[in-house]
Amino acid sequence: MSKRGRPRDFDYSSIVDVAMKTFWINGYEGCSTQNLCSDTGLGKGSLYNTFGSKHELYKKVLERYHENGIRDQKEILENPISVKERLSNFFAWALEEDFKHTDHKGCLLINAGLERANHDPMVEEIVSKHVELLLQALERVMEEGLRTGEIKRRQSAVDLASLFLSSYYGLRVLITSVQNRTLAEQIINGTMESIFGA
Repeated sequence: MSKRGRPRDFDYSSIVDVAMKTFWINGYEGCSTQNLCSDTGLGKGSLYNTFGSKHELYKKVLERYHENGIRDQKEILENPISVKERLSNFFAWALEEDFKHTDHKGCLLINAGLERANHDPMVEEIVSKHVELLLQALERVMEEGLRTGEIKRRQSAVDLASLFLSSYYGLRVLITSVQNRTLAEQIINGTMESIFGA
């Protein structure tokens, strides 16, 4: 009996997107090769011939998620509107992402970092790269706010960006565990007040 091969309408990019949802819902350890084959429509042979291994496919998924995410985040932070609006829109984007995709349970990169970064160098590298690029973008925003006087706090752009980033990631981890929008909005309001004042 012949094994199921590559579908005729095989699309590499689409396969990665489908696998992303599978890993997102199940986590890396909870995702079997059979899960991936069932969801992507690929036979085991085609899956391994195309991606090499489950881990390599996971790498492609995380890279895709990182690239799309940092693009969307930088677009919000580089929008030529007030600094306060940009940061508020950034939080609003995160809320929309997390409350819209309740079946996915939060940010895929955060989930991957919590699950595997302490023992998987590939995951640690991608998560660290994302955090560093986001931190740099936030520092530029804070520098602008301090320069224009929109932010009046006597703190450095680095400190303000770190404060915002820690609140942002804490918020997203919390939402993954507790789908409480009111609490999330209270955290956001507190963070914004700490930067811009009441």
